Amino acid sequence: MVKNDIKKEKVVVGMSGGVDSSVTAYLLKQQGYEVVGLHMKSPNLKMSEDDEKNAKLVCDKLGIKLEVVDYEDEMQIIKDYFIDTYKSGKTPNPCVMCNKNVKFKPFLEFANKIGADFFATGHYARIEHNEKEHILYCAKDKEKDQTYFLNQLTNEQLSKVLFPLGEFTKEEVRKIAESLGLINANRKDSYDVCFLGSEKFKDYIAKVLPEKQGDIIDISSGKIVGKHNGLSKFTLGQRRGLGIGGGFGKTLDAWFVAKKDLKNNILYVEQGNGDSLYCDGILVNNFNWIIKQIESEFECFAKFRYRQELQKVKVNVLKNNVEIQADEKQRSVTPGQFAVLYKLVGDKLLCLGGGEIVTLKKDGQVLDI
Repeated sequence: MVKNDIKKEKVVVGMSGGVDSSVTAYLLKQQGYEVVGLHMKSPNLKMSEDDEKNAKLVCDKLGIKLEVVDYEDEMQIIKDYFIDTYKSGKTPNPCVMCNKNVKFKPFLEFANKIGADFFATGHYARIEHNEKEHILYCAKDKEKDQTYFLNQLTNEQLSKVLFPLGEFTKEEVRKIAESLGLINANRKDSYDVCFLGSEKFKDYIAKVLPEKQGDIIDISSGKIVGKHNGLSKFTLGQRRGLGIGGGFGKTLDAWFVAKKDLKNNILYVEQGNGDSLYCDGILVNNFNWIIKQIESEFECFAKFRYRQELQKVKVNVLKNNVEIQADEKQRSVTPGQFAVLYKLVGDKLLCLGGGEIVTLKKDGQVLDI
């Protein structure tokens, strides 16, 4: 939470056009900051014209200046990452990489350019600054907490960050917006792949990753149970959109993606709550430590996907990677997603950092996925 004794300092607020960034700007202005709005747009972003219009209307109402900057070059980084990850058979997380390469990098550069003391976003997270480091904590609203998506930020990127919404719930934020009569007070949250513009995900993938049809095989019996139109369209643990009709399998249980064989263009599936969907060990390369870690072995909590409940884990910091051993077997952990570590400090959850999942293990053996 922003300290009330800091006055008359300049802060750049990322104005997306949504309710969260709008209330962020209002709260900071109320606390005495000189607020400058920054709307970053790209021709490929969904509803970019409406977003810019909303950001302008909000800034006018709040009496703050709005700067509009194009960031097409930065968005291309995310597109390339998105495509390359799918080509490798993994499942990308563009929101994590967007925060690292698109949002926070140019925000910090812009803040430095105009001599701002801080920059702020509408993320639901908490930050504490001291002379040695900048500490990222989970938000008060557990359902909206976004530290998972911030796991790749460096301590330098966090050095000037303010997260005013960290102490608020989403409901409280909307009530503030309603009381101010903001145009976006009741606007629904967006969960779209924003950099695709108006293009649908399946159409985009079909265009940039044209793939040939292949077999869908029951991993238990070896029987062909269907056909797929491209392995990149599927992720481990997926159960919808497999197109496997009745008449296959021993039970009426749902089918799940169990493995992708890129070399032979085969999608392996399993019925029910099968053993192949579980692992207990995760190997992470290029782990980003937000807080400098001095222990080589320790226990903490982890998330292997955004909506997952915290899992108890044991962590072994190796020379080139980090090994995470879960206390309980984990279902449908997906390479390409991020493993994020948390530590309980008092009554708050500290985000230690995270890294991309590259290898899964079960009972000490590397899984062929």
